Amino acid sequence: MERTQALIIGGGVAGAATALALHRAGIASAVFEAHRSGGDDAGAFLTVMANGMAALDSIGAAQAVIEASHPARAVALFDAAGRRLGERPIEGPARTMRRAALYRVLQEQVAAHGIPIHHGRRLTGATAGLDARATDGGTAAGVRAGFEDGGAAEGTFLVGADGIHSRVRGLIDPDAPRPRFTGRHVVYGYADGNPGDVPPDTYHMISGGRASFGCTAPGDGRTWWFARIPGAPGGGGATPAGWRELALAAFRDDATPAAAIIAATGAEVVGGDSYDIPTTPRWHDGRMVLTGDAAHAASPAAAQGASMALADAVALAAALTAHGDDLPAAFAAYELRRRAETEETVAASARLNAR
Repeated sequence: MERTQALIIGGGVAGAATALALHRAGIASAVFEAHRSGGDDAGAFLTVMANGMAALDSIGAAQAVIEASHPARAVALFDAAGRRLGERPIEGPARTMRRAALYRVLQEQVAAHGIPIHHGRRLTGATAGLDARATDGGTAAGVRAGFEDGGAAEGTFLVGADGIHSRVRGLIDPDAPRPRFTGRHVVYGYADGNPGDVPPDTYHMISGGRASFGCTAPGDGRTWWFARIPGAPGGGGATPAGWRELALAAFRDDATPAAAIIAATGAEVVGGDSYDIPTTPRWHDGRMVLTGDAAHAASPAAAQGASMALADAVALAAALTAHGDDLPAAFAAYELRRRAETEETVAASARLNAR
C-alpha cells in the first residue's frame, strides 16, 4: 500500500503544481490521477497570467513552461461589425499554451523530482484513520484513500486537486454546492493559417451579435480560437463537427473574421458546457484540503483558472511550512490567504461572462 505524507488526488495543473510546491517545502507526496494519461479538457488552450508565472517560478517550473508556450502581450477588442474598439495590454509575463502541454510539462517536472504519479487511479472515498508512521502506538490520525481498482493509499493528509466536479469536496462537506451552469457553451478549435491576420502575441476578442469569440495566432501556422455561446446545459454539439457547426452558426451573420476562422477548422474542435462555483463554504477538514477548481472554479472569461490553481499550490506549501504538524492551523492559514482573492476573481469572471 502506498504511504506518504501527502496524497494528492488529481494530476492536472493544481495537483502537479501542489506536488512540486510540497517537494520544495520538504513534504513528500504521491499523485493519483483518474485518467490514464494527461487529464480532461486537454483539447483546450489557456493563458497563464502573471500571477501564475510567478507561482511557476517559485516552484522551479517557469522556464519549462516558457519553452512550451507562446507570449501573450495584448488584447484587441472588436464589435460584431468588425470595428476595432481599442487595445489593452496583458499584464505580463503571460503565456499561451495548450492545456495538454501544461499538463505534460508539470507532470514531467513531477517525475523528474522522483515524485510518484499514478495514472488510472480514480478515487472512490477517503477516511480518517491511523497514521502508518505514528510512533506512539497508532494514536496519530492520518487518512486512507480508496480507488476504483481496489487499491488504497495512506498518508498524513489528502489534497483534493480533482477539479470542478471534485469527489474530495463532497467528502469534506456532503452539502457542498454543486457547480453552477454559467449559461454558456465554450468551444475551442484550431484553424489552418491566419485568416484574421492576428499578430502572434495578441488576442483578438470579438463581441458578436449572438456570442463572443477570441483568437490568437501564436506562430505554429494555425489560429487558435474559442467561442462562448449562450445556450442551455447539454444543448451543445455532441461531436467535434457538431461543436464546429454550433460555433459557425453563432458568427455567420457578423462582419468579422470569426466565421472564416471557424470554417478553416478541421476536426480539431472540442466543446462543453461552462460551469463555475461562486463559493465553497468548507475548503478543508482536519485531514483533507482543496486546491484549484475543487475549491473555486471560475468561468473561462477571466482566463485565471490555471493561474489561481498554481498560486494555491504555493500558498498551501507555505502554510504547511509555517505551521508544521498543526494541519488545522495550516489549512486555515492557506484558506485565509486564498479565499477572498479567488472568490473575487470568480465573481469578476462571472460578470465578464454575463456581458
